[in-house]
Amino acid sequence: QVQLVESGGGLVQPGGSLRLSCAASASILGANTMGWYRQAPGKQRELVAQIVSGGSSTYGDSVKGRFTISRDSAANTVYLQMNNLKLEDTAVYYCKMSVGLMWRDYWGQGTQVTVSS
Repeated sequence: QVQLVESGGGLVQPGGSLRLSCAASASILGANTMGWYRQAPGKQRELVAQIVSGGSSTYGDSVKGRFTISRDSAANTVYLQMNNLKLEDTAVYYCKMSVGLMWRDYWGQGTQVTVSS
């Protein structure tokens, strides 16, 4: 069983920045993917950013050029640097870890990000 704990959410003004952290209870080197997803009220959960075991990353279209995903394997932590935040970035952000041949998914409890003036 893998536990993921997100932190770093909060209230920020438009144009501001936040950095989210996701600490895993197991080595992230063994993960197929580590990703950040978000869910706004009344909307489906969507991919924000994802990093695969080889190190390459992908981003949702709405965050390209503003968000950056990174990882610290020694600390078993994945980060999401969010810059130039917009009102529409307001959501609960979740960390997901996919492991094993069966691509089992583990989710964190989520952290709220609110962008408001």
